[in-house]
Amino acid sequence: MTKGLARHIGVIHSKTAAQVALRWLVPQPRVVTLSKTAKRARLPANVGSFDFELSDAEMEAIHGHSRADRRIISPRDMSPDWD
Repeated sequence: MTKGLARHIGVIHSKTAAQVALRWLVPQPRVVTLSKTAKRARLPANVGSFDFELSDAEMEAIHGHSRADRRIISPRDMSPDWD
């Protein structure tokens, strides 16, 4: 997913790009979504990922950024080493 798309959708819902990404990930089949933060101050934002819904069109727009190798993180250097 590009940051620009997540930011755009976030503006619509008054959420951050990270909250949009978490919201999109949760209902994905065969995906376990774990939010993590080393900063206590970010915990409310993670929980805030569950107080809104993405429309079907928004879900599809995000999903449309996936690639044939099944990666959805772009650019490649932003993904974890195991991705």
